[in-house]
Amino acid sequence: MENISSLKLACVIARILDEKLGKNITILNISHVSSFADYFVICSGDVSTQVKALTESVRLLIKDYFSILPLRIEQDMRNKWNLLDYGEVVVHVLQKDERETYAIEKFWNHSYSVSEEEWMKESQEYSEYENNK
Repeated sequence: MENISSLKLACVIARILDEKLGKNITILNISHVSSFADYFVICSGDVSTQVKALTESVRLLIKDYFSILPLRIEQDMRNKWNLLDYGEVVVHVLQKDERETYAIEKFWNHSYSVSEEEWMKESQEYSEYENNK
């Protein structure tokens, strides 16, 4: 397994979700308020098939890039909210209505957001597009 920081992992996951057309991607740094994880990566999908595809893309690409498998995977039967637990990084892929209902960002409003500019820069070498130019 490649030695990768939790920030780097979160940023690469956000980039994967972005390049697979996930919406409203947020990285929350919860390290100062949580003992179970450092980062949440939160993303919306329009329909259940997109939620499933986004979740699967992250799982497969993180395995390919870093030889890391999630410690736990939670998928509801209707793919409204899927979760990949990488220990220090927890990925939430939700349909828009579920995301609004559960309001993860509001619950963790005392956390810090990682800006899109920062996560794009931090994960640049893992872009499917920039590396193929």
